[in-house]
Amino acid sequence: MRTLVAIVVAQALGLSVMAAPAVYAADQQDSAKIAELKKQLADLTEELEDLTTRVSKNERHSATDRIVLSGDFRVKAHSLHYQNVTWNPAIAVNFSDFGMRAMAGEYGNPMDANSPLGKMMTANPDLAMAFQSGMLQGVMPYVLANPETQDIDNDLLYTTRLRLNLKAKVWDNVDFAGRLSMYKNWGDSTGVQVFDSWRSFSMDGTNSGNTSGDWLRVERAYFDWRDIGGSPFYLSIGRRPSTYGPPSQYRENELRGGTPSGHLVNFNFDGLTLGYKLGELLDVEGMVVRFCYGQGFESQWGNGELFGDTVTKDTHLGGFNIDVINDGNHFLQLTLFGAKDINDGFKGTIAFPNQLASIFAPTMYQDLQKFDSFNFVTRVQPSGVIGDMYLGGIGYAYESDDEQKFFASFGWTQTNGNGNAGMFGGMLSDAVFTAELNADGTEIIMSPATADDDSSHNGYGVYVGMQIPAPYGKVGLEYNYGSKYWTPFTQAQDDPIGSKLATRGHVVEGYYIFDVNPKMFIKLAGLYYDYDYTGSGTPVGAPQKVSDVIAGRAYSLLPVVDKAYDVNASLTVNF
Repeated sequence: MRTLVAIVVAQALGLSVMAAPAVYAADQQDSAKIAELKKQLADLTEELEDLTTRVSKNERHSATDRIVLSGDFRVKAHSLHYQNVTWNPAIAVNFSDFGMRAMAGEYGNPMDANSPLGKMMTANPDLAMAFQSGMLQGVMPYVLANPETQDIDNDLLYTTRLRLNLKAKVWDNVDFAGRLSMYKNWGDSTGVQVFDSWRSFSMDGTNSGNTSGDWLRVERAYFDWRDIGGSPFYLSIGRRPSTYGPPSQYRENELRGGTPSGHLVNFNFDGLTLGYKLGELLDVEGMVVRFCYGQGFESQWGNGELFGDTVTKDTHLGGFNIDVINDGNHFLQLTLFGAKDINDGFKGTIAFPNQLASIFAPTMYQDLQKFDSFNFVTRVQPSGVIGDMYLGGIGYAYESDDEQKFFASFGWTQTNGNGNAGMFGGMLSDAVFTAELNADGTEIIMSPATADDDSSHNGYGVYVGMQIPAPYGKVGLEYNYGSKYWTPFTQAQDDPIGSKLATRGHVVEGYYIFDVNPKMFIKLAGLYYDYDYTGSGTPVGAPQKVSDVIAGRAYSLLPVVDKAYDVNASLTVNF
């Protein structure tokens, strides 16, 4: 268009210049007419240039309209405080098997300081004394370090979160949606944390809620194919909108962010949803029945499968999510799904703690001591399948016309272990270790042989809360409780202490939201955690009473928190 306008203008100017001498030669009095013609031509040129500019803008606008971009930006300051943090590591060892094999000479002569057994006894004099006196019988704790208990304060932790939403209308009944997210601590973009808890484990399902660095990740990417063949069916495939589901969106001061119950699932995964808008048939507003399927772990690709020693399995998720009613005032949701072939962990990256290196890698630790502020970064993958899980729940929320909101949710989890265990345990069970010789027969190493329990365990969780209007905004109060074996998939929740809804114990949260304008708000909040049992947020390892770990009657390979609180303030801008 712009080129065409330029040619027309050039030709007009050329003709006027060629005609002007003849006109001047014929009649000098026509100069005024020529001047007027030039003025009209200049005006026409200006109008054409303006038209060209507006057409170009419309073309660009039409192109960018294919993708609608929105998002939110949040800065947050936390003051984190942990009480009675106890590290009391030990493993359960089958000492009857150890004694029998030692007496058979499998570990060498105990009187020879250079034999594997002699080295072990020299390094552990208390163990040597107990072994020689016949006190080591059956499965007993093998204490790995002296217990330590302390209070830890992180007075100030700043975080920044950026989320970019992408939407595109592909066809009349086909849409694409995606979300890119960045979540980081101020002054930190390492992307890897020292492994001091399961929360610090960076993996596919939790990256969106775990601070990593100054890069964008694809948190969501999926298409919706609605009204298939003119029916109430719809299909959606991709990286699922499975975080910040009801009723957890209220504390975020946003609309429903995910499909499944946020009390049971706040976890990124890839899969599909086949839904049916049953409300159109039964005349019940918002009634939708969904079958959901996904894969939470890929066991072979990238795990060295060509060496032929893969023993893990793919983890598949499947179940139903039903919105019974969703009419703007009342919301009732039912959830039931299962996870088959859960492994003793996920693929991920950690910075290996030197405290564990001193226990499990003493030879390496000799060199690590020279660099006490260094941690080697390693890729981690699970060692085997430990069982299956089932989860179910019912949630109800009421929103009045004057912005009062109340909700209650009940969740249930069941684990079915198969007796297998890795280093940190089996399905809600601890590993029983046996003493084995290393590859060259020069050192005794402890290897997990089996789980100490393969029975099924049922857990439950309760989550209630309210949010009501207040001067300049709204105020909210929430409470949740998890039992000893409560094990939901909510590890992607971005609470820095750990997912509050995965807590085996009690959590109370209160907050005040100040609405600066319709697109901007300030939130002041406080969370108090009171842990009853260890292992919140993971199915691996037997839950121990926190009070027993502190008292030395129970053990944990990772530090255990008794109580904690998080006082925070945030400012969020939506755009």
